[in-house]
Amino acid sequence: MKIYLISRPAVNESDLKNFLRDEGLAWRRRPSNKLSKEGEELIELAGRICYMSFGTKQHTEPNGKYIDNLIRMGHHSVLEHLNWSFIITGVSRAFTHQLVRHRIGFSYSQLSQQYHKEDNVFVIPEVIKKNPKALKKWKEVIELNKRSYNDLMEILNDSMKNQGSTLSKKEINRLVHSASRSILPNAKETKIFVSSNARALRNLLDSRASIPGDYEMREFTIALLKMLKKETHNLFSDFEVIKHSDGKRIIRKRIE
Repeated sequence: MKIYLISRPAVNESDLKNFLRDEGLAWRRRPSNKLSKEGEELIELAGRICYMSFGTKQHTEPNGKYIDNLIRMGHHSVLEHLNWSFIITGVSRAFTHQLVRHRIGFSYSQLSQQYHKEDNVFVIPEVIKKNPKALKKWKEVIELNKRSYNDLMEILNDSMKNQGSTLSKKEINRLVHSASRSILPNAKETKIFVSSNARALRNLLDSRASIPGDYEMREFTIALLKMLKKETHNLFSDFEVIKHSDGKRIIRKRIE
């Protein structure tokens, strides 16, 4: 499994200065450091707009404390202004079926099985990897599935040619791929482009990252949290990776 960060939040300094000048405001910004990124400043800016708390109306707490106070107060709407886009590879269709159930604050573009001829890459579930008997049976089924998929593609393509179909080449490909993919298992490897905001990502971590029996989701959320903490540590500092009783890592949200 890999996550590639494609886009991140950024501050347009020119228009920010224009806004402050036009409103006669001064924003006492904290010096940037490795734990205070542009995304964190955007959250603070959005929060300050709600109360116009600039200049003399500002408190002196650092950015991290400001964000922590917003989260504690439940003022989560400002978190929706931070958006990231990333590509996930090396995951199963079973995993993405779970992921795309998160709709609010998420956008998805996934590899199509209607137009793309599937390769021979499948994701082995963690629990099967550790069980030789189960792994042997899994590989037998997958090998049969691979051959059957390719055979179906060939049979259907030949059939369409022999029938002299009036469909366009594009629609023949769609028809053949759609029919052949019906036998592909949930273990099929896929790729998905995801865009989401900070509030939605926190909700994903809160609801999915601590489920002990979902190893693939655990692996993904740990990699995601690592990426997000590099982007904006303060916003995700209440999530931590710990060792679970099964010996593998899992995410826990600190309760204070």
